[in-house]
Amino acid sequence: MNTTQATKIILRPYVTEKTFSLIEKDNRICFIVDKDASKATIKEAIKILYEENAIDVNTARTISGKKAFVKFETVEKARDLATKIGML
Repeated sequence: MNTTQATKIILRPYVTEKTFSLIEKDNRICFIVDKDASKATIKEAIKILYEENAIDVNTARTISGKKAFVKFETVEKARDLATKIGML
């Protein structure tokens, strides 16, 4: 997978009060992803785009698109990535 393919999988971060609190509480960041993306490809795309290892990925299909809740090792890693992508 290259950077172009990864940007087609990870569309944008999803920011609400609930997802914002997930960063501090559960080391998770929520992204809107491609509707056909699998958990494995989401993990790989996170590694390529943001150079961070995802521990776990949970997905949910909603009206606003497919969401991926990506868990990171520590609160610091999740907070640093959120700052890097402009969520904080």
